[in-house]
Amino acid sequence: MRILQLRLLLLLLINISWVNNTAASETHETHRQKLRIIALAPHIVESLYAIGAGDQIIATTAHSDYPAAAKDLLVVGNYARLQIEKILQLKPDIIVAWKTGNPADDLARLEKYQLKVVYSNPQNLEDVATELQMLGKLTGRSQQANTLAEQYLAKLAFMQQHYANQQKIKVFYELWSRPIRTVAQNSWPQQQIELCGGINPFADAKDDYPNVGLEQVLVTLPQVVIQPSKSTKGDPDSLPWSQWPHIPAVKNNFILHPDADKVHRMTTRMLDEIKILCDQVNVARQFYQQQN
Repeated sequence: MRILQLRLLLLLLINISWVNNTAASETHETHRQKLRIIALAPHIVESLYAIGAGDQIIATTAHSDYPAAAKDLLVVGNYARLQIEKILQLKPDIIVAWKTGNPADDLARLEKYQLKVVYSNPQNLEDVATELQMLGKLTGRSQQANTLAEQYLAKLAFMQQHYANQQKIKVFYELWSRPIRTVAQNSWPQQQIELCGGINPFADAKDDYPNVGLEQVLVTLPQVVIQPSKSTKGDPDSLPWSQWPHIPAVKNNFILHPDADKVHRMTTRMLDEIKILCDQVNVARQFYQQQN
């Protein structure tokens, strides 16, 4: 009888401890859901909204325009300079900064003022999921963030498998036209080209975003040209490819215009746009295969 009483007492104590820990965890999570955040990049803003934490953002940087509600956020800087005084006046609980996309000296100043700065630093396509999970933990929304991250990784894995054994196709990525700038190494767009089964003639350049000469580009005879743009008709400042009809991509009308905001931002929307781009590249691939 005494042993049974001791066991019941032990179970009661365990139950009380579990209840207390659960309550403490829920209280802590509720607290994190009320933290006031300054998000210093469009992709950070977009991901915070995606996990349900958009209402916690009190300020951001220029070009943070998705979702529509983000357009109403207070702007406290851009890629070149942050408005330190305005940020200090807002007294944020947390600043989520872009490690390689915000001015390093301004970020150092924010830390010097003992503001809590958390860094977003996506390096590869899988890191979109990692960032979502980080933001979910930060804002007390881990469940939503983990679900979204798992869905993203599943889509990415499917695409990687689907295009892994496809015949390679030569692709030129026109990031900028004056001067001509393309992508290489481990840059974000270079990873997307590889995902779609493309070969970039400039992939081994020294910089991630190298400048190249027009003649260097034309002699590669790209089969597909990618011109990211906010317009499906392209950017008027882009290279006038119609001037070089001998280029296979021009001759066969494979000048592609993915949404620049989607392909250049490290968010879940990026993968949806890349799926469209990969499908378009695949159409070109099949066309050239039929010509051989």
